[in-house]
Amino acid sequence: MTGAQSASNAFKVVLLGEGRVGKTSLLLRYVENTFSETQTPTVQATYLSKRVALENDGAATLNVWDTAGQERFHALGPIYYRDADAAVLVYDITDSDSFDRVKSWVKELRQIAGSEISLAVCANKSDLERARKVSQSDGETYAKSIGAAFFSTSAKADKGVAQAFMSVATALDAKRGKSAAGGGGAGTKTSGVGRSRSLKIAEEEMKPRGGDCC
Repeated sequence: MTGAQSASNAFKVVLLGEGRVGKTSLLLRYVENTFSETQTPTVQATYLSKRVALENDGAATLNVWDTAGQERFHALGPIYYRDADAAVLVYDITDSDSFDRVKSWVKELRQIAGSEISLAVCANKSDLERARKVSQSDGETYAKSIGAAFFSTSAKADKGVAQAFMSVATALDAKRGKSAAGGGGAGTKTSGVGRSRSLKIAEEEMKPRGGDCC
């Protein structure tokens, strides 16, 4: 793969989930294959990257932004939605409120990132089946209604995690391929240099402005 091809196959993915739904644990399980029972909640945002091999013998880099789920950080969301290629929406199967929150995030995402953003829904903490409050059929039905892939996941049990992120990478690569085959154009969204600049802008906007601790 040439340098130009490699750059064009870098994608920005936002990871969304309210409070302690386990989205950070999902990301760490995927990128570092680690899990902690005492994972600290995300404040502001961080991102990790992973290079993945694709079935077509190509490769893609997922730059995954792990955003803060607490309500007090909600106003910062648009910073990370900007230029996002995909979003992974996570809810806790034992918390119906977290499922409702996913629905509101989808509306906001599409308003800011556009209707073409790729989506995946993760019904997380599937290892806590006995405490389930959101049925799998409800999750699957909702995901289908918004054109999203659905996955039952558990960072603790390492279930469905790699499959969820791989589906995102595969879908984005296929979309990029169709765009390239169609000749692109002035209105076509691209990755690579522009994407790296977007990540840098977000980092700069999140730097503390004063002595307040977060």
